[in-house]
Amino acid sequence: MFHSVWGSGCGIRTVHTLLTCGVSLVLLLHDTDLYSREDVWIQPRPLVFVLMVTCSTALYYGVSLMDPGFVLTDCDDKYLPLPTNEQQEVTSLNPGAVRMRRCGYCLLKPMRARHCKSCRRCVRRYDHHCPWIENCVGEKNHRVFILYLALQLVVLLWAIRIAWSGFYSAGTWSEWLRTNIFLLAASMVIGFVTTVVILLLVSHLYLISCNVTTWEFMSYHRISYLKDCDSDANPFDRGVLRNLWGFFCTCGNVAWERVYSRDTYNTV
Repeated sequence: MFHSVWGSGCGIRTVHTLLTCGVSLVLLLHDTDLYSREDVWIQPRPLVFVLMVTCSTALYYGVSLMDPGFVLTDCDDKYLPLPTNEQQEVTSLNPGAVRMRRCGYCLLKPMRARHCKSCRRCVRRYDHHCPWIENCVGEKNHRVFILYLALQLVVLLWAIRIAWSGFYSAGTWSEWLRTNIFLLAASMVIGFVTTVVILLLVSHLYLISCNVTTWEFMSYHRISYLKDCDSDANPFDRGVLRNLWGFFCTCGNVAWERVYSRDTYNTV
């Protein structure tokens, strides 16, 4: 279910961890409104902030290392004499309604799956390969990815408030810069990452509400099962509420061939 921590992407995960720890230390070591002015032994707000940063980092490693939904190949299943459930699910459908797709590397390619050149595997309901986590975002880890972005955004917005409260006033610009140089650098990093996270979270929530993946949205006219559909028609769209419910509350693999066939028959 999980990749090796020391495998591909170890350098990116190390940089992310060091950057997170460095920015957090700058905020914790400065005199900000994170600390209560009351003379108490335990400061609850710093503890909550550290806990949220820790949870965000744990989610980052979770979505980075977990299986995004790799398609079971014949090579992985060489000890089983019978075809897998996934193969039976795909091949049992009406071949006249849905054109079966085969991957030149993995042999089997269910609908909405795509072969990732970086991971060298086919991924179910492939969304995109994220260089930030050095892993694909697919059917099994997409929800964790959204949860990570949401928690990361909350932490970043709180960090912006903390950083803003820690700037000291000074008589000259050079003196102000010398006093606040580390906090200024941390604020620039926080501001940049916050912008990226907001754009990612908003775009993904919009696509989820339409039941469209990033790959399908960007390559609509080049995908075999979508290029013959109207530009404003989505065979997987079941309405905003059902799309959101299906994304966040449905467990296990979805037979998208059945959804596609049902929509095709209903529109004929």
